[in-house]
Amino acid sequence: MNRASLEKRPDEVATMFDDVAPKYDVVNDVLSMGQTRRWRRVVFEAMDVRVGQRVLDLAAGTGTSSEPYADAGVDVVACDFSLGMLKVGKRRRPDINFVAGDATNLPFADNSFDACTISFGLRNVNEPHKALEEMLRVTKPGGRLVIAEFSSPVVPLWRTMYTEYLMRALPAIATKVSSNPDAYVYLAESIRAWPDQDHLAAWLQDAGWTDVNYRNLSGGIVAVHRAQKPGAEHRESVPVAKLRRQIKPRRQADNQAR
Repeated sequence: MNRASLEKRPDEVATMFDDVAPKYDVVNDVLSMGQTRRWRRVVFEAMDVRVGQRVLDLAAGTGTSSEPYADAGVDVVACDFSLGMLKVGKRRRPDINFVAGDATNLPFADNSFDACTISFGLRNVNEPHKALEEMLRVTKPGGRLVIAEFSSPVVPLWRTMYTEYLMRALPAIATKVSSNPDAYVYLAESIRAWPDQDHLAAWLQDAGWTDVNYRNLSGGIVAVHRAQKPGAEHRESVPVAKLRRQIKPRRQADNQAR
């Protein structure tokens, strides 16, 4: 069985996702206990896009995360570097534009998209800082970025229980439902090694994004970060109730993270 290491070599990660592509969405639903659908709905609402706008859905896999945009009449490009994932997605949704691409070197011109999103894919990129800069490059001035990623539960007891689930229960369940359970050992390891909410917010600010804020979902198991590219008048933002945690300036965020 193929699995990637935490070095996240692009060829290893792509091969691993090629292997799990046929059952990827089903396994995700099982392992998340159905929560992936709610998380995707929150991302779609945070994007706040309209018909006539163009969206880049990066690390889109089989296109499940791209479907709400296509169904709403929004021009969405589903981009991923796993050809196996793209093939499965194209068979399911031939109406969606699937494009092979590397997050650190996107095959799109500057200022091509009104909004950009990546769900549960940034931590699989070997140079996530470069990916954030690339997403900034291809987004139009005033456009937004929404990231959903596994994060750090905010309640210590819940964090301990979640870590136990990741390292013990998740691989055991994957053995029964996945064609490549070793890939889900990597999944658990990559989640545990990923930085917390404030660190990712600081990365966004370092990459040049502004108005960075985030919302914790499922007690912080997942965090949805939202940011804007400077350079144009801001559109009306998502209500504060949707995205509650406003990030402090960079220096203050660093002090809080220590």
